[in-house]
Amino acid sequence: MPVEDKVETRDAALVPYQLPFPADAAKEIVIPGAIAEDERIWVPQAENVAFRPLCLNASQGYWMNLLRVRKSGVLSRHRHPAPVHGWVLKGRWYYLEHDWQATEGSYVYEPPGETHTLVVPEDVTEMITYFQVNGVMLYVDPWGKTMGYEDVFTKIDMCRAHYEKVGLGADFVSQFIR
Repeated sequence: MPVEDKVETRDAALVPYQLPFPADAAKEIVIPGAIAEDERIWVPQAENVAFRPLCLNASQGYWMNLLRVRKSGVLSRHRHPAPVHGWVLKGRWYYLEHDWQATEGSYVYEPPGETHTLVVPEDVTEMITYFQVNGVMLYVDPWGKTMGYEDVFTKIDMCRAHYEKVGLGADFVSQFIR
C-alpha cells in the first residue's frame, strides 16, 4: 500500500469525504437562527397562529415547520393519515382527546389515523413546536367529516402569497422546497 494511502485511523476521521456528491442530489438546507426574529418569515395561518417553513418536500409529500401560537385557545381539530413528529421548543399544548400535555422539550409521535384537537392553555403566551407532517392534514368536525385539508402544496402556496405580500417576493419560498 502506498504511503499516501496509509492514514492513521485517528487522523482519517478528520479527513473530509473525498468524492463528488451525486450529481442529482438535492441541495441541503441550513437555516441559522431558525426561530426567525424577522416577522416577515412567519406565514400567518390564522389569528395569532403562524408557521415558519423549514423544508417543504414536494417530491415526497411532507413538510417541516415551526408552528407558533401567541394566544391560548383551540387551534384546530384534524386527522393524520400518515405519521407526524413534533418537538416542543417553547410553551406547551395538549389534545382534548388525550390526558397528556406536550411541554417544553417534549417529543410527540402521532401515529397514522390519529385525530385530535390542539389546545394552547390560558397561561401560555407563546408556543413554538417543530413539526414534521407527512402527507395530508385533514380538518374535521367532531364526527370526522372532512372540512378542509393542508398538504405540502397548499403550504407552498400560502408561503408564496405571504412572501409576495410582505415584499420578500413569491420566490423566497423556493429555498425551502425540495
